[in-house]
Amino acid sequence: MSRIGYARVSTIDQDLDTQIAKLKAEGCGIIRSEKVSGASRDGRAELATIIDFLRPGDELVVTRLDRLGRDTRDVLNLIHECEQRGAFVTVLDPHVSTRGEMGHIVLTVLGMVAQMERRFIKERQREGIQKAKSAGTYRGGKARIDHSRVVEMHRKQEGISEIAKALGCSRMQVYRILNGQYRSESIVAR
Repeated sequence: MSRIGYARVSTIDQDLDTQIAKLKAEGCGIIRSEKVSGASRDGRAELATIIDFLRPGDELVVTRLDRLGRDTRDVLNLIHECEQRGAFVTVLDPHVSTRGEMGHIVLTVLGMVAQMERRFIKERQREGIQKAKSAGTYRGGKARIDHSRVVEMHRKQEGISEIAKALGCSRMQVYRILNGQYRSESIVAR
């Protein structure tokens, strides 16, 4: 029986250290982590690796339920996959495990609350942006990637994967920047 920790943050500028420290303190011998959105399971290679290697009696441990995902259905499907392999899921805050029936009920309710909370946050954010736009003070989100550097590297014939790796972002982000930059020139990024 192994305790396998999973840590996740949504963006490359966020820190995984706190989650990893908590998982180590809980006795997780293996900890996998990634910096990717939890909106869906797409692109979450570390989580997929954990699920693939779970054995009967193993335990997947996360610090909070939203580290597994933001959508209740995705989280419940993930828990179901773990159980199909004979493994358990434990959330540290609040401490809940799928070892008993009550844990399933609590995780379902927590997942629904987390999804509802996310919707409320997005709605408040939209309202704030709309208010700022009306007042003429909205400037947009802070750019996390140097767009000019992406374009410069691309013009120097560097590949999409090389650019993404050098700047610590995804290939999709590089494509989006290049498609926005070259839209009028109709150059397709390679």
